Amino acid sequence: MPSGEKILQIDDSEASTHFIQHIIEEDLKTGKYDGRVHTRFPPEPNGYLHIGHAKSICLNFGLASQYSGKCNLRFDDTNPSKEEEEYVKAIMEDVRWLGFDWEDRLYYSSENFDQLYEYAVRLIEKGKAYVDELSPEQIREYRGTLTEPGRDSPHRDRPMEENLGLFKRMRAGEFAEGEMVLRAKIDMASGNLNLRDPVLYRVLKATHHRTGDKWCIYPMYDFTHGQSDSLERITHSICTLEFEDHRPLYDWFLEELGIYRPQQIEFARLNLNYTILSKRKLLQLVAEGHVNGWNDPRMPTLSGMRRRGYPPEAIRDFCERIGVAKSNSTIDFALLEHCVREDLNRTSPRVMAVIRPLKVVIENYPEDQVEELIAENNPQDPSGGSRKIPFSRVLYIERDDFMEDPPKKFFRLAPGREVRLKHAYIIKCERVVKDENTGEVVELRCTYDPETKSGSSQEGRKVKGTLHWLSVAHAQRAEVRLYNHLFLKENPADEKECPDLKSSLNPDSLETIGNGFVEPYLKDAVGRFQFLRLGYFCVDSEDSSPGAPVFNRTVTLRDTWAKITKKSG
Repeated sequence: MPSGEKILQIDDSEASTHFIQHIIEEDLKTGKYDGRVHTRFPPEPNGYLHIGHAKSICLNFGLASQYSGKCNLRFDDTNPSKEEEEYVKAIMEDVRWLGFDWEDRLYYSSENFDQLYEYAVRLIEKGKAYVDELSPEQIREYRGTLTEPGRDSPHRDRPMEENLGLFKRMRAGEFAEGEMVLRAKIDMASGNLNLRDPVLYRVLKATHHRTGDKWCIYPMYDFTHGQSDSLERITHSICTLEFEDHRPLYDWFLEELGIYRPQQIEFARLNLNYTILSKRKLLQLVAEGHVNGWNDPRMPTLSGMRRRGYPPEAIRDFCERIGVAKSNSTIDFALLEHCVREDLNRTSPRVMAVIRPLKVVIENYPEDQVEELIAENNPQDPSGGSRKIPFSRVLYIERDDFMEDPPKKFFRLAPGREVRLKHAYIIKCERVVKDENTGEVVELRCTYDPETKSGSSQEGRKVKGTLHWLSVAHAQRAEVRLYNHLFLKENPADEKECPDLKSSLNPDSLETIGNGFVEPYLKDAVGRFQFLRLGYFCVDSEDSSPGAPVFNRTVTLRDTWAKITKKSG
């Protein structure tokens, strides 16, 4: 587990000002950057964005908005072997869905390739860069360790003219991949390994999704990051904590090139328990078929969370609550679910669904009669309105809401007991019908009290249980998908604890119920709903079709997972 304590903070008080805001406010006071605040969100288009990226998006766009500044969206597209236009489009869709707009400030690092090449030439001419013929393995060997200094490459002191000629030949495609690299000449004895002559350019003969085959050499991230920030006139370059040791290199490039200098600031990245936030491992899950694509509702990607029904407002609320810190910690997934529940409780219509049906026949209700009962959509929303639901002689209730021999504190339906049907009447179980071969309960025979209709003077007659239900003749068949954590281990990102992703997967992360039923008006519905007593659900955006809805469970009504894991621990 990453260093720092695991936290679950649910604090509705106003968030305190964090250290990055303090830095910006001090810069505004002193007139640094002429009073400007200009941030950027720079994803690499080699996968889909996940909840960890949401924290960075909210921080960068949020700070720009708070201080009347600007925020760019810039794609760090310097590795064509792993990047695709599909990822570019998905990232833009996710940022917009989360509620942010880069306006006309869409940039690509690839737009700077010509300028970055000229910067590299400038460093060679200053004697600050050289072409090296060591293999990647030899470069690692010469680099040294945390306790031992590195060794100079035998090619480190090439004459400047020879380095320029070789670098031009690299660009012309005369060398194979791995045969030549361009390295900065800094300090092979530095205590910071990032300053031990890092690689600036490598030969990579791959077609780029934007520049095609124009280039066969590509700059490394460390050489691209700061210079792109400089070209865009970024003021505060906000990165996650793993880039803290790269900051001296970031500053070295800008100083040696003599160009505009942004300020790099690092903050702790988001870590969630029972979750992996590594693009490499998420890609592995997709490639090996453990999930059904990047937008599988079990994935921590923003597209997966959107498909599962997470509201963007809840994700922004979550990012605000966890705050911005200088040290790593792990956040309990239950906090994210709490934020989702809070939002859905306010905004989702309450409807009835039965996912494991048991037939109920009300023997004293007229066979051909159908009533339209009135149901409030959301008591939390005064403007939510109401709807009509059909009631008839033959109903479905949830199979779990009946027990033939119930324990003492079971307050639902049982032989001889009464319960209230939500929005309808009080019914009493008179007898049970079983399958002759298996002994399974297949039907309940009940009676109803016509004086106890909701809204009538007798509605207040007390019974201990209230059940949801559906009229069999009007119920709409629907597929229902119940999701749970994808991983059983609390820290699946720890390769010591979970050396094999497959072995730590939760076999019960998805349960598909093909014969569920919902209210008839949900036949062609879209959006999010609370299924009474079952949880919050949304209509699946991909697999639903007219008259054949598929519902994904967004989150349970309560944090049952936390209770289970607490007991098992």
